[in-house]
Amino acid sequence: MLLPGITYFIIFHVIPIINMKLAFEDYRIIGENTWAGLKHFQVLFSSPAFMDVLQNTIIISTMKIIFIFPIPIILSLLISEVRSGPFRKYVQSVSYLPHFLSWVVIAGIWISFLSPDGGFNIIRNFFQLPSLDFMTSKDHIRWVLVFSEMWRSAGWDSILYIAAIMKISPHLYEAAQLDGASTFQQMRHITLPALATTVVTVFILNLGFFMNAGFDQVFNLMNDSVISKIDILDTYVYRIGLLNGEYSYATAASLFKGAIGLVLILGTHFLSKRLTGKGVW
Repeated sequence: MLLPGITYFIIFHVIPIINMKLAFEDYRIIGENTWAGLKHFQVLFSSPAFMDVLQNTIIISTMKIIFIFPIPIILSLLISEVRSGPFRKYVQSVSYLPHFLSWVVIAGIWISFLSPDGGFNIIRNFFQLPSLDFMTSKDHIRWVLVFSEMWRSAGWDSILYIAAIMKISPHLYEAAQLDGASTFQQMRHITLPALATTVVTVFILNLGFFMNAGFDQVFNLMNDSVISKIDILDTYVYRIGLLNGEYSYATAASLFKGAIGLVLILGTHFLSKRLTGKGVW
C-alpha cells in the first residue's frame, strides 16, 4: 500500500536532489556541463531582481503564517462545540470543499468576486463606498493572497486538530463541568493543552515550506499591475528556468530556497525541543 507513495517521493523528491549539482555547473545542451563553482550564486545574490522576489516571498509567507495558521485551530475549536451532529457535518463539509478545487478555479472565483462589478464591490456600493479593483491594486493584492488561501485551506487543515480533540477523554470535560468550569475555561485548560503537541508539530512542518509562498496561487492571480508585489522565488525560478532557459541559475535559486527551508525546520525543531520538550521527532 505504501509503494505508490514511496515511488512518487523517490521520483519527484529524491532523484532531483542528485541533479541539484547543476547549480554549480554551466549547463550545456550539447556536451558535458562544465564546473562553475559558486558563480551562479554570486550572480544570484548580486541581482536586484532576486532581492525583490526574496523580499516578496518573506513578506507573503510571514503574512500567511501570522494570519492563516491560527484559523484552522480556531475553526476546529468552534466545530467541536457544535452540539447538533448533522449541522456539524454540514459545516465541516462546506469548509472542506474549497480544498478540492484547483487554483485555476479558485482564482477565477476570486477574480470575479473582487472585480469592479463583482460581489464584494456590490456590497461596498450598498454602503456608499466606491468600487475598487483589488486584483490590480498593489496595496490589496497581498491580502487577496492571504484571504484566498485562508478560504481554501482553513477547513481542510482543521481536520488534524479535530481528530486530536476527538481523542480527549470526555471524562475530563465532565469533571470540569462538575467543578463549575465554563465552556471557555474547559477550552483553555483542557482542549488547548491537548492540542499543544499537534500545533507545535504542524507549525514546525509549515516553516519548512516557508519559502514556497504558494506558486500555484501566485501564478494564477498574478498580472502585470501587481507583479512587483507578489513575484516570489518559485515564479522567478519558473521564468528564468523554463522560459529563459537559464537552468543552472534557476537551480541555484531553487537550491537556496531549499537550504533556507531546511535551516528553518531544523532550527525551529531544536528550539522547540529546548523550550517545550516537544518537536517533530
